[in-house]
Amino acid sequence: MTNYKKKVGVLFESDYYENEIFYYQHRFPEDDIQLNFLTRLWGNEVLSFKGHEYHVPMECRGSFENMSDDELNSYGAIIVPAGMVADRLRWTEDVNKLPPATEFLARAFANKNIIKGIICHGLWLVAPKTDLIKGRRLTCHNNLIGDAKAYGAEYVNEDLVVDQDLVTARSGGHCHLMAKKIIEMIKG
Repeated sequence: MTNYKKKVGVLFESDYYENEIFYYQHRFPEDDIQLNFLTRLWGNEVLSFKGHEYHVPMECRGSFENMSDDELNSYGAIIVPAGMVADRLRWTEDVNKLPPATEFLARAFANKNIIKGIICHGLWLVAPKTDLIKGRRLTCHNNLIGDAKAYGAEYVNEDLVVDQDLVTARSGGHCHLMAKKIIEMIKG
């Protein structure tokens, strides 16, 4: 019997990078880790999103909205994926409040036992709450190096960077590195 948290949540929306998401769908279950996709369902039971490169549709039934602390704490990791997912998820109805997805991510950051994975343009989801990564070592897509520095992060020119409970990868093409590291950390 295993003693590690056997769930990983991936935030999800349209314009996801198909190759990354498809990789996760196979890789995490190979290590007996349940993979859940989480989004804002806007009161729906299911939403369908299209990928960025090939426009592959994929349904999502999981929501981070109103997730209890107990449920959140049952996750070993929360991943903010590549593509335009983070940009879409940082929309908010009230510009004076944090976007719900950023609020959810902040709750995950508050628990050091939950690994936070941010890959490529996923970094955009912390833009409304830059203190989450201020002073942290990370990598990101080359187009976002200026953003990372403006957020107060310490950019590291590597494909994968681990800073305690934060695992970052340069691009969606490095999802295999991030998944492998997250699995090692969950099981470690």
